Amino acid sequence: MKYTFIEEHRPLFSIRAMCRCLRVHPSGFYAWLKKPLSKRAVEDQRQTKLIKEAWDESGEVYGYRKLHDDLCDQGETCCPNRVARLARLAGIKAQIGYKRRPGKYGGKPSVVVDNTLNRQFDVDAPDRFWVTDITCKTQCNIGPQKRSHNVIVAA
Repeated sequence: MKYTFIEEHRPLFSIRAMCRCLRVHPSGFYAWLKKPLSKRAVEDQRQTKLIKEAWDESGEVYGYRKLHDDLCDQGETCCPNRVARLARLAGIKAQIGYKRRPGKYGGKPSVVVDNTLNRQFDVDAPDRFWVTDITCKTQCNIGPQKRSHNVIVAA
């Protein structure tokens, strides 16, 4: 990270001054210029590419355990921890569960009763229309707390 900063700002500042400010040795910077990636970093990039391909082939469902199994089937030698690390750095996650998509599902449509009153509550004769409002209070014992639920049913 520091070496890339030094390389990007080479035209603006001297290398020795930037190395002094970032507390790195100039010889380390020059060695990095000749060989910027280590063997492990190159191998990580190659295996990350293989992991992404296996993940795409699975429909972006597999987690690191199944991805590790796929790499072993391809003849790669790596441990599950390395696959987990590379998958995490690449942003690869297992799909957990399958959620229902929004839309219509089976079942009978609800029956809507005609509104015979049309919000006209004045009636000509008694006992022709009945209106009710029922409020029930129930208690559910869930854990250490008692929770109350108000249920309103209007008919």
